[in-house]
Amino acid sequence: IVSVTPVADHDAAQVRAFLSERHIATDAVRYGVRAYRVTYRTVDPYGKPTTATGLLTLPKGGAHRLDLVSDTHGTMVKRTYAPSASEDFGRVPSYLNASAGKAVAAPDYLGLGEGPGPHPYMDTASSVTASVDMLRAARTAAGRLGRPLDGDVYATGFSQGGQVAMALGKALEQGADPHFRLRALAPISGPYDLEGQEMPALFDGRVNDISGVLYTSYWLTAQNRLHHFYDDPAEAFRAPYASRVASLLDGTHEEDDVVKGLAPSVKRLLTPAFYDRLRYPSGRLLAALRSADDTCDWKPDVPVRLYAGAADTDVPIQNAGSCAERLAEHGRAVPVVNQGEVDHFGSFAVSAPEVVRWFGELSSRPAL
Repeated sequence: IVSVTPVADHDAAQVRAFLSERHIATDAVRYGVRAYRVTYRTVDPYGKPTTATGLLTLPKGGAHRLDLVSDTHGTMVKRTYAPSASEDFGRVPSYLNASAGKAVAAPDYLGLGEGPGPHPYMDTASSVTASVDMLRAARTAAGRLGRPLDGDVYATGFSQGGQVAMALGKALEQGADPHFRLRALAPISGPYDLEGQEMPALFDGRVNDISGVLYTSYWLTAQNRLHHFYDDPAEAFRAPYASRVASLLDGTHEEDDVVKGLAPSVKRLLTPAFYDRLRYPSGRLLAALRSADDTCDWKPDVPVRLYAGAADTDVPIQNAGSCAERLAEHGRAVPVVNQGEVDHFGSFAVSAPEVVRWFGELSSRPAL
């Protein structure tokens, strides 16, 4: 740990008001919450030392020793929108779970919040190391704050964070830190299958144009730093977007500003040649996609539920179906909780309180 800074202190009524304003069910709220920005040491995508930030949220009441929920957030292009930096949508899962009586560790990931450098968007490996190290930092910080953690971890996450939650669960079960015991896994609307579902959905109409442009530009810009698809943005992006895409995605702009500064569709964003490369990926593009696509290739030994919405045009529900199929191939059948005709953020609004209730039910039972 580098530092622990208080950032919020709310009673139960204030938590309910915060959630209600964002159309989130409040029936699980029992306690107020205290939240802290934790700055901690971790490693970058190349294994070199760096720092990251995250949000630790504790209940004002309940048990002395606490279970820990890991919450991994969805796509964010503006660094100050991260959980530890902004009291907005990114704090909903932390306040929900903490007000129900659990500690919550919510990493900002690398390059968001107050972490240095750019965010390596959809780089699964560094998202996992940042998340595991946030769990370790939370364990130390919670102990110093007089609320020790018991080692049980309940993992959830939304969108990008749903994919990270699956990868984190896999890492914990494979012994990433023997102090932590994974107890349950409940990701929401994660892009678990970039090659087989999410990327094809950009081209067959299942992903809406606005989200497609945002995700594609963010993914290409971030992944190019790791996998080197092009030397010059003009090789991938049409003019005038090639000259502005990197600056729009520098961590200081709102999502709306990014979208308004780019093309209205992926086809008009990319050069014809690169559009075809993305549609039929090979080489480094295919390797980058596949580097994120093994998060469901394991056999969990804990309860798992995959939450998704049938009307999601950001991360189509077929991603959850692919994940369930892969888990089944490894000998573990898990349910896909289809929330019906709700969109991407609607799937979160419905699912997040259900996840809290499910974690509560599981924590009252003996471990498997």
